[in-house]
Amino acid sequence: MDISDLLDNLNDVQREAVAAPPGNMLIVAGAGSGKTRVLAHRIAYLIRTGEVSPQEILAVTFTNKAARSMRERIEDMLDMPVRQMWVGTFHGIAHRLLRAHWQEAGLPQGFQILDSDDQLRTVKRVLRSMELDEARWPPKQAQWFINAQKDEGRRPEHVDHHNAAYELQMVKIYAAYEEVCKRSGLVDFAELLLRTHETLLKNPGLLAHYQRRFRHILVDEFQDTNTIQYAWLKLLASSGNPMFAVGDDDQSIYGWRGARIENIQRYTEDFANTQTVRLEQNYRSTGNILSAANALIAKNDGRLGKNLWTEGSEGEPILLYAAFNDLEEARYIISNIQTHIDHGTVKSEIAILYRSNAQSRVLESALQRAEIPYRIYGGQRFFERAEIKNATAYLRLLSNPHDDASFERVVNTPTRGIGERSVQVVRDMAKQNQCSLWQAAGEVIASKSVAARSANALQSFISLIEGMTTASQEMELFEKVEHMLQASTLLATHQADKTEKGAMRAENLEELITAARQFENEEEELSELDSFLAHAALEAGEGQGSEGEECVQLMTLHTAKGLEFDVVYLSGLEEGLFPHRMSLDEPGRLEEERRLCYVGMTRARQQLCISYAEIRRLHGQEQYTQASRFLSEIPDEYLREVRARASHSAAVYSGGTSSTGWSAPQQIAGGFQLGQRVSHAKFGEGVVTSSEGDGAHARVQVNFSDYGSKWLVIAYANLQAV
Repeated sequence: MDISDLLDNLNDVQREAVAAPPGNMLIVAGAGSGKTRVLAHRIAYLIRTGEVSPQEILAVTFTNKAARSMRERIEDMLDMPVRQMWVGTFHGIAHRLLRAHWQEAGLPQGFQILDSDDQLRTVKRVLRSMELDEARWPPKQAQWFINAQKDEGRRPEHVDHHNAAYELQMVKIYAAYEEVCKRSGLVDFAELLLRTHETLLKNPGLLAHYQRRFRHILVDEFQDTNTIQYAWLKLLASSGNPMFAVGDDDQSIYGWRGARIENIQRYTEDFANTQTVRLEQNYRSTGNILSAANALIAKNDGRLGKNLWTEGSEGEPILLYAAFNDLEEARYIISNIQTHIDHGTVKSEIAILYRSNAQSRVLESALQRAEIPYRIYGGQRFFERAEIKNATAYLRLLSNPHDDASFERVVNTPTRGIGERSVQVVRDMAKQNQCSLWQAAGEVIASKSVAARSANALQSFISLIEGMTTASQEMELFEKVEHMLQASTLLATHQADKTEKGAMRAENLEELITAARQFENEEEELSELDSFLAHAALEAGEGQGSEGEECVQLMTLHTAKGLEFDVVYLSGLEEGLFPHRMSLDEPGRLEEERRLCYVGMTRARQQLCISYAEIRRLHGQEQYTQASRFLSEIPDEYLREVRARASHSAAVYSGGTSSTGWSAPQQIAGGFQLGQRVSHAKFGEGVVTSSEGDGAHARVQVNFSDYGSKWLVIAYANLQAV
């Protein structure tokens, strides 16, 4: 593709961004405006014009999937491989730098990456070594504290604890954790970035080398960068290399995990002579959806500013459904979904979005009753599954037997008679001798610190690892994996389990062999096994399994970022739920909730339906709710209120988007009304909260004071009005 062809398929503003002369640029890219297209075309343009060679480009993304997609797009446009170009995630690129410069980074050459689960195990071991009660010092809380400090660029000695007991203890846990990681040659995800930043700062010659190498730096999803990522980018660009940042401050929704919206807001201050280009033409949604989203997000202060528009049709109004309770809301959504399916909408192009995972249960039940297949998007991924993590732990021990997290994970998996008491003896020995668990196990056996039976079991485990290591020396990677699965009896254990879950886990382990067979090692400085293990750790939490059956998609609003569907249901628009109650007391959080609503609305291509309930049962409690303030921020002209269906009689929302008024409910079968108090011979008194069906099959849902919610057939329940 020549330069003219490269630019011809872009709109005027996209072309302006892609063909701009070298210099700092900020591309404010609205939802559905083609930001990835612009980023890939910019890279291809720079290479095609001869401005840079592929190896002089650093392109940073947030997911491995996005990095692969970008590389494929560029190669298609240039009709040539660009393997020498550095395209990857922050963590992937940091890992590559640390592997190449492990000595300057103060790391062992064969350092291993701790994923989130193994990091938690290591934190638990640290807490035990410090004799801290996990009930008082929850491991997950300590893990979060450690990662949060690293994301802010702080080592234990840099944390200002103000001599407060809690912070002081957390700093001690952080310091002890760092010592364990150093001794075992372990690096967690947050450490990858922090260690890379520190290494470049401490080695001016190395920094200068990469500043000369990366003549152009391009960053996707800039609004999601955290403190250490921003510092990392500024350091590489500090020699004057142009930065090309693409992002949308209106889609910054990850403040709770460290993302700093301030990074994109102050970009023009930190990078001199920045040219700002706004991509506002939307290629996804209808005009009504965009106008409503624009009106909503305009309520936020401090925006960089943009207004989405489309050359497409205005489309249908946004449906607004006010339900009596969450069950009635779910029934309406699923009934509406069935109508779309009956009219030819593909199931996978339908999504139900919600603020809290707890909302999915009622929706799932309604989908099951309607026999509509569904999938919880963002469920457990391949490399996160327990059986796969067990297998990779064995492989890590073949590479480095001093990996404490892996030793602890599989020393008794499958069960081999090494109980918790014996493992604790090994831990104590490791602490006493300041050595790895592997070395401590040998000392425990030699000193007869455990019973003979336990000592024999420990020795068998050590011999197993040593035997597998020796036997697999000359094997291909996939053969090593296959041999490990057989020798460890991991595969046989799951094959012996005749349940569906056992068969599934066995199939997953067999798929690991296939993954190893298909793996291509692009890290020349690493052995194939170590590269595969790094790949597994970096891929954990990303990707999705085979789609298989066509399914309606269910997911949280955070998970929906980056996705789009023909039909979207945005459920639970209630105060305290969305916006979430925790957002009301923290500065900036309410605006982030509004951005989250904006993201949810702009996932829809053709039809958007927003719903809420007057009564919702969450976390085991029935809550009376008010409509979300976000509804009053959407002009009435873009909405069409939907009344309750006759077969699902309910109180009807009647006061416009800013009202909480309700009209009188219709009478249902048996002469009852929704909200009426009734009495049952067995369950006692309760309130009618919902109904469905008619005639002999009519049912009501009654919330009983002592027995909770029950569905009863009116013809047989013998309910009495109170």
